[in-house]
Amino acid sequence: MGLLDGKKILVTGVLTQGSIAFHVARLAQEEGAQVVLTSFGRQYRLTEVIARRLPVEPPIVQLDVTSSDDLAALAERVGEHTDHLDGVVHSIGFAPQAVLGDKFLTAQWADVATALQVSAYSLQALAVASLPLMGAGGSIVGLTFDASFAWPVYDWMGVAKAAFESTSRYLARDLGPKGIRCNLVSAGPVKTTAATSIPGFETIEGGWDNRAPLGWDVSDAVPTARAVTALLSDWFPATTGEIVHVDGGVHAMGA
Repeated sequence: MGLLDGKKILVTGVLTQGSIAFHVARLAQEEGAQVVLTSFGRQYRLTEVIARRLPVEPPIVQLDVTSSDDLAALAERVGEHTDHLDGVVHSIGFAPQAVLGDKFLTAQWADVATALQVSAYSLQALAVASLPLMGAGGSIVGLTFDASFAWPVYDWMGVAKAAFESTSRYLARDLGPKGIRCNLVSAGPVKTTAATSIPGFETIEGGWDNRAPLGWDVSDAVPTARAVTALLSDWFPATTGEIVHVDGGVHAMGA
């Protein structure tokens, strides 16, 4: 029996074979889960192509987390492929270039608002949209990058991640009585599409391997994906509002 045997999992953010979300979907299938993916717009075709590289090609449903129509229709669209969900993976993040790369003091509200909506508020929006299909024992897992620090060039995305982490705690509070958990995995720098779109990303990843007691490979998304898969399982039945660090141990070290 696999860790997720018989479970139904919704995974967002599968765009490339190197993405964390791709490896979460792969591991979930290998551990016995039925997976449904989401995508939208020009990314939809990319998701279709990458989905064929999974052990079992999963269905894909339309979801733009900034679209109230898509959010309202999510349960119905997913319901065409499964009658319930046991887990939801939030792997969504975006910030305009105008709020990244040493532009903290010059960023305008319209661009900041976009970063906050897509990268933080979307966790609540996705959770609420998924609720009609989720019951007791359900698990929501999101991906963050440690918001305890002011990182170089991360700027307003760092602020969005702080809001994201707080959102997870409030979801844990409000969904706990329904038996639904909400946790995050804080990953070290991984060369995903989102990460490499940040100007100067190398200033964040540089030296991470040397500072990590366990070492760190920026090209390997699997350790993070394994943590997400574990949190989706029944092995953490009393854990919610938590942030699990998968960063080689850097978060625990001094400067």
